[in-house]
Amino acid sequence: MKTAAATVGVSIFLVSAFRSVARQSEIIREKRNAGTGIDEILTLCAPPGFSEHHTGRAVDIACPDCPELEVDFENTDAFQWLTVNAPRFGFGLSYPRGNAMGYQFEPWHWCYPNHL
Repeated sequence: MKTAAATVGVSIFLVSAFRSVARQSEIIREKRNAGTGIDEILTLCAPPGFSEHHTGRAVDIACPDCPELEVDFENTDAFQWLTVNAPRFGFGLSYPRGNAMGYQFEPWHWCYPNHL
């Protein structure tokens, strides 16, 4: 996808992919230690053992025009390109607005195969 996007002048790069259960636990612990409540955390990330990242099929994608893992990613050319083209590569947006899992909108989070 990165090469295909670059051919039309869109720059994307990988922020994260596989994540272990232990790493997911660390992320949640870091958020708790920063004072975030568990109810809010569970709208931001999956509990350990339930993240699509554990499967090795999920990727978080960013671009130079936007801070990583920010909802503003939806306003970038990269997101517009992904919305149209990621399905050609088998990827789908896992957490659109109002998703059934109750997670925040994550325009950067894409999963293969497209299970939507």
